Amino acid sequence: MLKLPHKVLLLAMWLGLLGPTRQLAAQTLPAALAALPMPARRAYYQTAFEQRAAELYGKLALDAAGLPLAVFREGLVGYYNLRSAAKPGAAPPILTLIDFSRPSHQKRLWVIDVDKAKVLFHTLVAHGKASGADVPLAFSNKGGSEMSSLGFYRTAPTTYTGKHGLSLKLVGLDPGFNTNAESRAVVVHGADYVCEDFVRAHGRLGRSQGCPALPVAETTAIVQTIKGGSVLYLHGPAGAGYRSRWLNLNTAVETYLGLL
Repeated sequence: MLKLPHKVLLLAMWLGLLGPTRQLAAQTLPAALAALPMPARRAYYQTAFEQRAAELYGKLALDAAGLPLAVFREGLVGYYNLRSAAKPGAAPPILTLIDFSRPSHQKRLWVIDVDKAKVLFHTLVAHGKASGADVPLAFSNKGGSEMSSLGFYRTAPTTYTGKHGLSLKLVGLDPGFNTNAESRAVVVHGADYVCEDFVRAHGRLGRSQGCPALPVAETTAIVQTIKGGSVLYLHGPAGAGYRSRWLNLNTAVETYLGLL
């Protein structure tokens, strides 16, 4: 969590964000914040956001499910930045997180309703065959690479039926990392090789041509839930070199505060 000067921490506790004293009258908040210099106000707002992220992480029990707080926080920052970039009410309050720093034999996809603070799905997901065996190590935005592509995506408005059955197109939003998703036909779809039986037989999931493939039995429910412009974040290992303008904390905090 962000470290603040002692006086700012005391003020934040007095205002009820960092401590148990949450009974302060709402009308006192603007006056108290207005008295702070801009850097202190920014630090205060960032602390409020970090507190929200940590509380939501705990409520969703993501630690026990194997999702690191740092990965969840990145997804949440991008979620709020992308929410500000969308038309009000145009996209569902859904964040899909895929953690490709984890091996394929573990459940590494989460679909979260942010507004309701609820995990809707937690399941297996495949990576591209050229990205690695059980743990993906290589990623690409190039056509024909058969690798997964890191970063933030927005889901298509509607589904379609393709060679893998019900499917959902993805729009990559990170230049250099995933913006060729549409031309590469990187979509969400179901696959028989994404199941526990395959893991028991091979020690890992089967692999796609770059698509985040799902268990067939869960595909319809997940695709119908995340369609319509929701945010999907595909996280990779630390050495993957991923960077994104959607990870700007200041702009994410502004959107978060505007939704309170």
